[in-house]
Amino acid sequence: MAKVGIVMGSDSDMPVMAKAADILDKLGIDYEMTIISAHREPDLFFKWAGEAEEKGFKVIIAGAGMAAHLPGMCAAIFPMPVIGIPMHTTSLGGRDSLYSIVQMPSGIPVATVAINGGANAGLLAARILATSDAEILAKLKAYKDELREQVEAKDAKLQEVGYKNYGK
Repeated sequence: MAKVGIVMGSDSDMPVMAKAADILDKLGIDYEMTIISAHREPDLFFKWAGEAEEKGFKVIIAGAGMAAHLPGMCAAIFPMPVIGIPMHTTSLGGRDSLYSIVQMPSGIPVATVAINGGANAGLLAARILATSDAEILAKLKAYKDELREQVEAKDAKLQEVGYKNYGK
């Protein structure tokens, strides 16, 4: 049963949303990904969001650009955590998306990551799940160790070759 619902309003959001899915895959967390528009398919959206708890979702990751209503509408319907990913836009660089998601009214919270922050959304969903799942917590700790090792390897290379030869 999928623990995380990943939803986006357009396939143009796929490259960013795929980063969340990649993290969940790496950590062995089941998810369901869908494209649905709260504006263009309101009846279908309300049905999907209304059935999310019943499907077993514990967290929803919702990506949206411009007016960015999808995460907030999910939070208005789904009673558990919603993580919003504001999408970069050509007109305002994603600030429109960010403000639309982060400025939710009192009582309807949406956790919000950086513009195009798909990987962090996946990690935040995993951290939420890890509060009640020791296996996911262990995988997150191992992931953190991998990140540390990557930085240590980069520094070792820098110390060995110097900054002038680092990128060569």
